[in-house]
Amino acid sequence: MEWKNISDLNQIGEIKETAGYSLIFKHSTRCSVSMMAKRRFEQDWEVIPAETNLYFLDLISHRAISAEIAETFQVTHESPQILLIKDGSCILDASHSDISADEVAGYINN
Repeated sequence: MEWKNISDLNQIGEIKETAGYSLIFKHSTRCSVSMMAKRRFEQDWEVIPAETNLYFLDLISHRAISAEIAETFQVTHESPQILLIKDGSCILDASHSDISADEVAGYINN
């Protein structure tokens, strides 16, 4: 599996319009907790169905996009944070130690 980098505000609209599941990982490249959460997530992400779109946001470089994600999907901004989007709506929002590939897979597979 590979991350698709989010670097343009227009991508948020595209994610919202995508049928099926998309996951956004908001990551602070300056935070050791965020790095640990990302590493742990990537170690286990094989449990996530391959057809899931995986998006990565470097929120230090793209603060405006991070704010737009929070507004578009009606979640409070946190870092690190994952958002699982299904058919345009956020169905799971987790941060810090609550970030879990197994939980994401559970939502998708049920």
